[in-house]
Amino acid sequence: MELSWFKKGTIYQIYPRSFNDSNDDGIGDLRGIIDKLDYLQSLHVDILWLSPIFSSPNDDNGYDISDYCSIMPEFGSMEDFDELLQKTHDKGMRLILDLVANHCSDEHNWFKEAKKSKDNPYRDYFHWKKPEDDGGPPNNWKSFFGGSAWEYDTKSEEYYLHLFTKKQPDLNWENPKVREEIYNAMRFWLDKGVDGFRMDVIPLISKREGYPDAPDVGFRKIIEDVYANGPRLHEYLKEMNEKVVRHYDAFSLAEGVGINHENAGLYIDYDRRELDMLYHFDILECTIVNGKFEETSPFDLVNMKSIFKKWRDAVHEKGWLANAMGNHDFARMTSRFGDDKQYWAESAKMLFIMQSTQNGTLNIYQGDEIGMTNIVLESVDEVRDVQSLNFYNENSKTKKLSQESALEMINREGRDNARTPVQWNDEINGGFSLGEPWLKTNPNYVNINVRKQNNDPDSILNFYRNLLQIRKENDVFVYGDFKELGFNNSSIYVYKKVLKKEQIIVILNFEGTEGYFEIKENLTEAIVLINNYNKYKIEGDIIHLEPYQGLIFKV
Repeated sequence: MELSWFKKGTIYQIYPRSFNDSNDDGIGDLRGIIDKLDYLQSLHVDILWLSPIFSSPNDDNGYDISDYCSIMPEFGSMEDFDELLQKTHDKGMRLILDLVANHCSDEHNWFKEAKKSKDNPYRDYFHWKKPEDDGGPPNNWKSFFGGSAWEYDTKSEEYYLHLFTKKQPDLNWENPKVREEIYNAMRFWLDKGVDGFRMDVIPLISKREGYPDAPDVGFRKIIEDVYANGPRLHEYLKEMNEKVVRHYDAFSLAEGVGINHENAGLYIDYDRRELDMLYHFDILECTIVNGKFEETSPFDLVNMKSIFKKWRDAVHEKGWLANAMGNHDFARMTSRFGDDKQYWAESAKMLFIMQSTQNGTLNIYQGDEIGMTNIVLESVDEVRDVQSLNFYNENSKTKKLSQESALEMINREGRDNARTPVQWNDEINGGFSLGEPWLKTNPNYVNINVRKQNNDPDSILNFYRNLLQIRKENDVFVYGDFKELGFNNSSIYVYKKVLKKEQIIVILNFEGTEGYFEIKENLTEAIVLINNYNKYKIEGDIIHLEPYQGLIFKV
């Protein structure tokens, strides 16, 4: 069933651990989210996406699930969740959960049973292999978080597969019992009234027969050709849709790790009835050459334009994309693509103009609406992210980088940047908690916080609110046909969107200097829908732009 409510809607991602702490234990919780529902409603967002809230030992902050049908005690109770869901719906918003179906926790009962013996009925819930003749792992696969993707179990003298941490064993989707376990967990939440799922690393669930060695190529290519897009993947996705999702007024959003624009249609083509939409990683990783921490490259606007275009062309009228510029796995959007110092507010607003006018369902990550920025962690003792810690510890062994350089890379690209507590006010810990936060609060909360911006008409927060309301009122933002203007301009991004008689022109300056653009369209009678400055200047065919200026004209 092709739904429309999720297409025009705006998704707001909540990372519960860092959103709002209601009981001052330093960890965000469900009641903390309930307390902020009026705030979320004021943003004009439509769908709340919660990163995992299920029972977990937190080796990877909830992405290692020990019980798919219970709430992590740190976050509250099932009664708290039921209240959150009901009040979210009462306020006209929807709620989706983060489904982690590629792997679970090694503390899940399934894995505890599987480790007891080779003939245990749960053994085949996971991927087990005998050692190579030399006693080493079955192949050369590497974990996303560094090191081998295989962990040796001394009791059974076999290895189990974990594409992430060793406490996150991969589930064996070849086993129909595993699939039915996941489907039953989905039904549990959908029967409660949950509106859908964001599906974590879902392209990885089908493993290649024989577990062939990965070629000696970049890690990105290995993900695409070895870990993702396995031989039975689309069979599983069709089955999931047929048995579960299509029976509810719900939608599925895939985390598109390993998916490229050429095979995206296999996932989201309407006629295939697999997934409703996906977000890809090409924008999120456009400054990362070959995997986080390995090698980065300067931001290239023409490259970003090319990425947007190839994905638009790939799914045009055949499928639907989610439009994400940041999430819990990447450094802060304004720090990566804008200027988080001299032109902090201007660049944050300009980037949101771009994001809100690209095709696809808009995804906002918590804190971006106030321009939260990267944090500087002073020592490895302040790092909490398992991926960053593994990188630092591996580097300590290889000594490829100095400790200072390794920490600098973590501060630039590490996931803790996006996970610092939301900055609600200028009081202790930014109003997140009276207790010591699980992760250091960014010291700039004194100047960057919700309370300070709430009543400031020129703030980033109110810019988001205004632009989201305008987007709701103008379908051309969501559904308009896209035409690039001046594609090869490396500092200014200009495009037109047209839907029937509606037409907008978007002009964005990505430089911290003044710029200009020759525009052939007649803007003399156009209405300025949005402008992140209180001025603009047109002389003949030339529009003059301030540093990081962004405008939307309605023609």
